[in-house]
Amino acid sequence: MNLEQVESMIKAKLPDAQVQVQDLTGGGDHLQAIVVSSEFEGKTLVKQHQMVYAAVREPMASEAIHALALKTYTPQEWKTAGQTG
Repeated sequence: MNLEQVESMIKAKLPDAQVQVQDLTGGGDHLQAIVVSSEFEGKTLVKQHQMVYAAVREPMASEAIHALALKTYTPQEWKTAGQTG
């Protein structure tokens, strides 16, 4: 599973999302994703992460992705954090 496939899967569930996926170990199965989406407005951090995990359920179940570290933000939180799109 390549990083673009993971990004596409997340965007399929969260169409407005800005997604950055990184390979943490070079093996392609330990990843980190930063996801910015207006869909996260009013949702707890746990719910936000559940939304992203739902998008990548199949590769996580098959262990094509062994670990996925998440950082999720609403657009306002992303802006407040001093980040740019």
